[in-house]
Amino acid sequence: MAWNDPGRKQNPWQRRPDQGPPDLDAMLRRLRQRLRAMFGGGPRPAGGNGGGGGGGGGPSGAGFGFLVAGVFVIWLMTGVYQNDAAERSVVTRFGKYVRTTTAGLHMRMPWPIERRQVVNVTEVLTHPARTRMLTQDEALVDIDLAVQYRRADPIKFAFNVRDPEETLAEVSGSAIREIIGQSRLESVLGVGRQEISLRTKELVQRTIAAYNTGLEVISVNLQDVNVPDQVSPAQKDAIKAREDKDRATLAAKTYANDIVPKARGLAASQLEGAQAYRARVIAAADGETTRFAQLAAEYERAPEVTRRRLYLETMEQVLGSSAKVIVDTKGSGNMLYLPLDRLIERRSQRNPPVDTPPTIRMEDGSPIEPAAEPDAAMDPRARKER
Repeated sequence: MAWNDPGRKQNPWQRRPDQGPPDLDAMLRRLRQRLRAMFGGGPRPAGGNGGGGGGGGGPSGAGFGFLVAGVFVIWLMTGVYQNDAAERSVVTRFGKYVRTTTAGLHMRMPWPIERRQVVNVTEVLTHPARTRMLTQDEALVDIDLAVQYRRADPIKFAFNVRDPEETLAEVSGSAIREIIGQSRLESVLGVGRQEISLRTKELVQRTIAAYNTGLEVISVNLQDVNVPDQVSPAQKDAIKAREDKDRATLAAKTYANDIVPKARGLAASQLEGAQAYRARVIAAADGETTRFAQLAAEYERAPEVTRRRLYLETMEQVLGSSAKVIVDTKGSGNMLYLPLDRLIERRSQRNPPVDTPPTIRMEDGSPIEPAAEPDAAMDPRARKER
């Protein structure tokens, strides 16, 4: 049937003026009646205050009160909680920090007045990460990193940073990139991994401490470091070259350890020889100086004799070191050859060396021959004749 059917009296143009909005008191009255019926009591009779009417309303009100009390007790019991030995509870009241509770049984105002956030302060957690980065010598490496940490400060962990563990992940990645970027490939793949781990741990801890995240870094471990498959052949060649370099360096050090002491000893010996030669030359020069000074005095007294003497002494020194002497006599076509070496050798074989007396020279430089000694084996008759 249409809404404007006259039989339904739903036509707004035909509604009587005395029909106003629904009565609020009537609505509340009907709501109370429905609640009484729901909790065990029927609708109260319209007549006065008879005994039957009073007896029907009492039990329904008591049941409702017990129900409300039970719900309130249960609500209060939700505020009782217990912390383990490793747990700390951060309690907030309407979002504001109130207190931190340790291990044991505690009580708080139930939700939504107070809330608590449980933080385990002794559990060691691990954040794994795998990243690819460049070393100082522009080599590409893949690194598996494991950062172990714990929530040391529950208050900072709960309030200072929205997601402390995500912050730790970002800081760890940035720190390992910085440290690897300052290290060479042979250090990353070899003995320098322990040092890289320690430097990364210090950098991560210093950074998250500046952010007041409440986290404490226990260790940073480089679990796996390798070269990508695309550059593995070139990396093998580089490793071989590095081994050859180490081998050559070791051989050079061995050779240096052997040759350097010998060179130092030879240098010391040559230095001592040079010093001895210096002393000898200086002494000879001093002697020559004294000799020339004496000759100068003699030359002033007898110049001609001194010149002849110097000439003869010089020729004696020169010819004494020569094995052969050739004399060219002027005015004759003959050349005299004197094999002095053979003559001296024959003379030494015939006559043993004897002490010769010193040569006595006259003022003109001519030597004075010593008088011949009389022959012991001379014929006695010759002496008689004399």
